[in-house]
Amino acid sequence: MASHPKNLLAPGDYLAFDRQCEYKNEYFAGEVFAMTGASREHNLIVTNIVRTLGNQLLTRDCNVYPSDLRVKIQPIEKYTYPDVVVTCGEERFEDEYRDTLLNPMIIIEVLSASTEAYDRGKKFARYQQIDSLVEYILIAQDHYRIERYVRQPDRTWVYSEFRALDDIVQLTSIGCQLALQDVYAKLNLRLSKEDQ
Repeated sequence: MASHPKNLLAPGDYLAFDRQCEYKNEYFAGEVFAMTGASREHNLIVTNIVRTLGNQLLTRDCNVYPSDLRVKIQPIEKYTYPDVVVTCGEERFEDEYRDTLLNPMIIIEVLSASTEAYDRGKKFARYQQIDSLVEYILIAQDHYRIERYVRQPDRTWVYSEFRALDDIVQLTSIGCQLALQDVYAKLNLRLSKEDQ
C-alpha cells in the first residue's frame, strides 16, 4: 500500500498562514502545529513575570514580551512562541513585519502536563541553537518551582533550582531578579509531595 506524502509548507507560506490565523501556530520541518489555549494559572504566571521584569527594565534598553511574539531558531528553520522573551540592545527581526524575533536573550516557558517533557527536552535542545540565548527558565504552574539554565562561555549550561516561596532567582544576564512570591502572586498553590 502506498503512503500519502504530507503537505509540507515552506517557511514563507507558514508565515503568511500564521499571520492570517486567529490562533498561533508553531512550525518545524514544513509542518504546522496549532497551539492550544493556556490555563488561568499559566496566564497569571506569565502576567506576573512580564509585569515584574518590565518594571525592572523600564528605563533600560531591554524589552519583555509575552507569548504573542514569534521566535525563529534560524539554523533549523523552527518558529515557536515562547511564553516570555526578554531582549536587550538592538532587536533583530526576520522581516519588515517585526513579528518574528531572531535574537532573544532570555526565554521563559511555563510548564504544563502536556508540554513539560518537550520544554525540557527537544525544545530546550533546539533553543540552544540560538546564539543570543543566555538564560532559559522553566516555571511550574502547579507547585512552587523555578529552574534556571545559564549558558557558559564554553557553551555548556549550568542548572539551578528554586522551590521556596521566599527564594529569589537572579537573572544575571539582565541584572534583574524574579522573586517566587511575585511570580506566583494570586495563585494558591500547595507544596508538591517532593517539596514537603
